Amino acid sequence: MVNPKTLNTEQKNQNSLSIDKMSITQILETINNEDKQISLEVEKALPDIKKVVLLAQDALKKGGRVFYVGAGTSGRLGVLDASECPPTYSVSKDCFIGVIAGGDKALRESIEGAEDNSKAAIEDLTKYQISKNDLIIGVSCSGAANYVISSLDYAKRNNAKTAYLITNPSPLLMTDVDVVISVDTGPEVITGSTRMKAGTATKMILNMISTSTMILMGKVYGNLMVDLMAVNKKLIDRGIRIIQDVTGVNYDHAEQALLNANKSVKLAIVMIKEDCDINKATEKLTDVDGFLSRVIDK
Repeated sequence: MVNPKTLNTEQKNQNSLSIDKMSITQILETINNEDKQISLEVEKALPDIKKVVLLAQDALKKGGRVFYVGAGTSGRLGVLDASECPPTYSVSKDCFIGVIAGGDKALRESIEGAEDNSKAAIEDLTKYQISKNDLIIGVSCSGAANYVISSLDYAKRNNAKTAYLITNPSPLLMTDVDVVISVDTGPEVITGSTRMKAGTATKMILNMISTSTMILMGKVYGNLMVDLMAVNKKLIDRGIRIIQDVTGVNYDHAEQALLNANKSVKLAIVMIKEDCDINKATEKLTDVDGFLSRVIDK
């Protein structure tokens, strides 16, 4: 066990010792300069992030799910990333699931003692019937959240794969997991305020995990969001422009194709490129596990 006093995120940042006496410009420059270091630290963890992406891909291929479990800022970031996957990639809300200590109320306000409640972690995960096909990613800046440790232990007992994302060289509390992603984000501009650099690193890594996994699952063509859920004017317009980009048809043609495909961009593209109806387009995509390139790039 690591002494809390030695955690890097709990140390004083020498570059911000007098931040209370700085001008607004100096405050902003100090924060920005500290943030510049984060992508370089995340880069060092890419090999371990890759391992987690492969675990996530394997889980989804087997019909399992990817869980982000955290408390406070870490939990909120997990819920945020998970909630963005359905509209971006048209996946089920059960593919990526964010679980936060204290429940949904904790998304808006601090719940006293929630991160220390080991029993609640088990209760929260039990309702999901965790299995060997699932991946549980515990997210904890300092590694001090008993809620997260308890969740990882529970997942292991149910034969699920596990990963531990921390923003210190070593966590305050450790448990047996398949992969540890450790990023040293260093002392915060405001001592101990891990919603800052540690939170930024966490968001970057969660973005990498979900985005990379979705690419591997065939949810992207080139760098286009061909599996988006066209549920509002902005996304409908984006979908139409994607159809135009891939097929070369004009806006009106692409708009009608999208309507004919029940607002599925991917189906609309296949229908145009392969000159077929929606049923045949669906069949073609199903045969190649949804990878658009395998249908139209021959």
